[in-house]
Amino acid sequence: MPSDQLAVVLEHLRLLGSLPSGSLGGLDAMRRMTHLYAAASPATARLVSTVLPVDVEGIPGEWHITPGADHDRRLLYVHGGGWMAGSLGSHRSLVSAITAAFGGVTLAIDYRLAPEHPFPAGLDDCVAAYRWMQVHAPTGARPAHSCAIAGDSAGGNLTLATLVVLRDDGTPLPEAAVAVSPLTDFAGRGESRVTRREADPIIPAGGLDRLAAAYLQGAASIEDPRVSPLEATLEGFPPLLIQVGDAEVLLSDATSFAERAEAAGVEVTLEVWDAMPHVFQLFTGYLPEADDAVDHIAAFLNRHCR
Repeated sequence: MPSDQLAVVLEHLRLLGSLPSGSLGGLDAMRRMTHLYAAASPATARLVSTVLPVDVEGIPGEWHITPGADHDRRLLYVHGGGWMAGSLGSHRSLVSAITAAFGGVTLAIDYRLAPEHPFPAGLDDCVAAYRWMQVHAPTGARPAHSCAIAGDSAGGNLTLATLVVLRDDGTPLPEAAVAVSPLTDFAGRGESRVTRREADPIIPAGGLDRLAAAYLQGAASIEDPRVSPLEATLEGFPPLLIQVGDAEVLLSDATSFAERAEAAGVEVTLEVWDAMPHVFQLFTGYLPEADDAVDHIAAFLNRHCR
């Protein structure tokens, strides 16, 4: 049975989705909406970690650290926002909550956004940040004992695309990866793009196509595995946790990718959360299901990143 708080969250997202923004090309409006995404309650702004700004070879970042954290267990977090929005600030509370539950340290980054910086700029930043994190702790240069990478929505896409790049160029892969509501198929072939259209309170019909155009700008095909990870060969991927809500148009993107990964011999944990909207985890601190999902993420990371 969904919690009482879910009704408040859904109404908040419907209101955000109905705000006038011209088209999805209304960049300022889209970026404001992303920063307001979790603002259904003041509780979603809670921080339980210490946040330390860091320059990751020119990429703005933040270390999240909690008392007693193991600095040799490191997580790279890649925020969502449709490749055109989102920031360190928009996802700070979620990253803080994951870090506290995980017990390691987390590096969040402000990767370059489209349309100012089209593909592959953001992906290049994620790859560079992961490599940097492998040999840097919050206290300075120091090899990690274990690493993981996680991201939501567009950040989930970038998380999986980063694994493709790292695997193909021979970089040691992380011990685990987490993809929350990832877009994996820019061709939009999943049935949930239709069957969940009315249930999804925030992602508009046709909006994903416009995002793709703004993100790619002709630099790559939608069949490129770095764009649509569903097209990648997935052999050699680390253990994956994929979380997705049952009430979002990207449901099939998550389930189809999980099926492909499992068929390739990858250890996959797929969690489909009943009645939950896109990236409901951002409501941690207010929505009980979000708190539970964060605990599941931490438990998964702790199993694989020792």
